[in-house]
Amino acid sequence: MASNQHHPGKRPDMENNADPDPIAYETDVYQKGLKYQRPPFTFKPLDWEHLAGERMSADSYGYVIGSAGSGETARKNRAAFERWSIVPRRLVKTDGFPDLSVSVLGQKLPFPIACAPVGVQKIMNPDGEVAAAAAAAKEHVPFIMSTASSTSIEDVAKASGDGTRWFQLYWPLNEHNDITISMLDRAKKAGFTALFVTLDTYILGWRPSDMDNGYNPFLRSDQVGVAIGLTDPVFRSHFKQKHGKEIEEDMNAAVAEWTRTVFPGRSHSFEDVKFLQEHWKGPIVLKGIQSVEDAKTCVEIGVQGIVVSNHGGRQSDGGNSSLGVLPRIVDAVGDKLDVLFDSGIRCGADIAKALALGAKMCLVGRPYIYGLVLGGEGGVSHVLKSLLGDLELTLHLAGIRSSLPEHLNRSVLVKEDDLF
Repeated sequence: MASNQHHPGKRPDMENNADPDPIAYETDVYQKGLKYQRPPFTFKPLDWEHLAGERMSADSYGYVIGSAGSGETARKNRAAFERWSIVPRRLVKTDGFPDLSVSVLGQKLPFPIACAPVGVQKIMNPDGEVAAAAAAAKEHVPFIMSTASSTSIEDVAKASGDGTRWFQLYWPLNEHNDITISMLDRAKKAGFTALFVTLDTYILGWRPSDMDNGYNPFLRSDQVGVAIGLTDPVFRSHFKQKHGKEIEEDMNAAVAEWTRTVFPGRSHSFEDVKFLQEHWKGPIVLKGIQSVEDAKTCVEIGVQGIVVSNHGGRQSDGGNSSLGVLPRIVDAVGDKLDVLFDSGIRCGADIAKALALGAKMCLVGRPYIYGLVLGGEGGVSHVLKSLLGDLELTLHLAGIRSSLPEHLNRSVLVKEDDLF
């Protein structure tokens, strides 16, 4: 990517900026096209899923694409974006392309997206989280590592290098607080600066695609979804004390025990968050908030952020869309903590709409995983650059000067139904 290559309309302040320039990616593609070169990946965001599906096994495809129940929640997530429309303004004089930088969780970042926590990435590509973390760092996009990763905390940190990385916790019960502390300590030591706590996955949802295949990646002895547990010194010590042997001597038992530890079938309470606050020195973000009442409670207990998310429709069927509830939550608590958004993002316009409705940042999940399937690190980079280039041109052509709230807010949107 020619991040510093000059092109018409380039922001003057980016000439000597190390941050990638999304629109330069477009320029590079067209320049190579003059020599009859075509890019290795499509730029059509809704084609990524189909093309990735052609590359995956039935088990992997069912796991990634599948949703809970009938898929109603997932369909609502996508349909919600079409209910809002961006109203472009004309003859808006600008000095260059929109500024996409954002301040979130006390940090200034060049772009308003992050890679959502996605587990078991080695079932999509043998390089798994190592490739995704490296691509995210290269594109200056935060990478959120899942507790269900197929790579250790330390190896992901090494791949991420100087990139911004955040750790997502699948939270063991209080009887395993020592294991929780161990994971937090490892993440902090490895340079993860924020903690994302997923609230809606203390047990896996009713997922017909996985059940049709008889496939649960967390129960298999290939270790693909349990790398963090099998490399955790406290968990290893517990296992040896309980069974009288190392985990390598009974991998099936170890895998099952770790899975029960991080998916225990019972939820924590808001009161339990105090324990995390005592053992994590940094921002804490609660992921999975879908109601105004829960958002207000998050403010009361003093966390730094929330993610308005329904896990992309993977956990519970029949629920409301994340985008639909986002404005109500922002109105209730948006001035008291950082509101992030997740569930259904597929293109730049989706990101623009979620930001206009008050989200500070959007988490991108399935799209970058499709990129991982199609091309490893290069595929992930392609998806991230494509989404950001699409976002920047969407704003630019709508006369929106930046992704900051003073420019990108509800005043640029209209409900499509209201036009008829």
